[in-house]
Amino acid sequence: MSTNVSKSVTKVAPENGADKSSACKVALIGFGTVGRAVAKILCESGNQSLQLTHICNRNIARKKQEWVPAGVVWTEDVDSVLDSDVAIVIELIGGINPAEQIVRRALESGKSVVTANKQLIARHGPDLLQLAASNGVQLEFGASVAGGVPVLPALRAGLSGDRLHGIAGILNGTCNYILSRIESARIPFSEALEEAQARGYAEADASEDLDGGDARAKLAILALAGLHTQLTPESVRARTIRAVDAVDFDYAAQLGCTIRQISRADLNGDTLFAEVGPCLVPSDSAFGRVQRNLNLVLTSGQYGGDMAFLGAGAGGDPTAVAVVSDVMFVAAALSGGRREIASQVLRPIVSSDFETAWYLRFFVRDQPGIVARLAQILAAHHLNIDSLLQKPGFEKNSLPFVITLEPCRDSMLHPALEEMSGLEFATRPCLCLPILR
Repeated sequence: MSTNVSKSVTKVAPENGADKSSACKVALIGFGTVGRAVAKILCESGNQSLQLTHICNRNIARKKQEWVPAGVVWTEDVDSVLDSDVAIVIELIGGINPAEQIVRRALESGKSVVTANKQLIARHGPDLLQLAASNGVQLEFGASVAGGVPVLPALRAGLSGDRLHGIAGILNGTCNYILSRIESARIPFSEALEEAQARGYAEADASEDLDGGDARAKLAILALAGLHTQLTPESVRARTIRAVDAVDFDYAAQLGCTIRQISRADLNGDTLFAEVGPCLVPSDSAFGRVQRNLNLVLTSGQYGGDMAFLGAGAGGDPTAVAVVSDVMFVAAALSGGRREIASQVLRPIVSSDFETAWYLRFFVRDQPGIVARLAQILAAHHLNIDSLLQKPGFEKNSLPFVITLEPCRDSMLHPALEEMSGLEFATRPCLCLPILR
């Protein structure tokens, strides 16, 4: 969407002469799946404290709906929205450009903003929050992570009295659907991906989901809201789920575990340990029980201990509910004369050097001395073997087996993995997964 598009505006007088002068005026920019659901809630909820006055989108003539009240302005011109007397702008066009420009202009003009734009908040959240505070308005983004799960409002309000030091979550429904399907049906990764695409859970190019880009953007937002730390998505190591095989769930089960894509951030002094990637988690844990495309966020606090938030992480209606909830929160704050105060944001050192137990899965051409050679390499790097797992019934030319290691730092393990990568008997790269207990 461009801010210099042709001006096409349609306005009709309010029905029945309804007096909504006391209502908080709201403009909606973006009328896609979520935008349409937001408009429907605003129009049908009967909430007299909110008045939808503008809907802005490209090709607006094809977007108009009969259920929208006649007094709503349909427009393609962003400037007309930003120049109007609306108090709250809802940004739902997504992406960085022109969304960032629109949000900045709205805040600078004294309008509060509600957005579901995870990429925008992950990259520019601290700066935009400061801009909102300096202009005496609010920026809310509760729908940018976990859709309809109210985790961000809880972090910014309900848990603000605690001192959080850790956040971990299943933040990408596509990955969770694929991994839980491999687990339940023992099907190949490629088949689970095709099924997810057929059901609309994965895009044709699902790289952003599979390789962790989506989850690490959401982790950056959670770190901002809950840990008050600035974390750029690119500073977080992201490991792909593509290498996870059905046999890995067999071996994980022997360890009392399953496999999920976990996003985690732990604040320790001036260092933030952060990572996104597939991990072994206990089957009977909160993460292990999450199936299909649900999202789960766990927080750890100094005083309140652990909290969990579970629910649908995507979809038009759940996300729209989160957006409208933010709008209602802002409207209530405006009517009460309260303003959001931007918290001090820390800029910690970011590291992926977690200390944890490890799962190493190998595919090899069977021959004498394989385990002895691997053990020699691990011992040379001062790494202790915890267990060795090998299931029968596999072809000798592509034999999978697993070594688990006692807890060690990632930085200790990496040189050993580099040395193992050149071994002549390996038929696939070693799959290395953290084991979270």
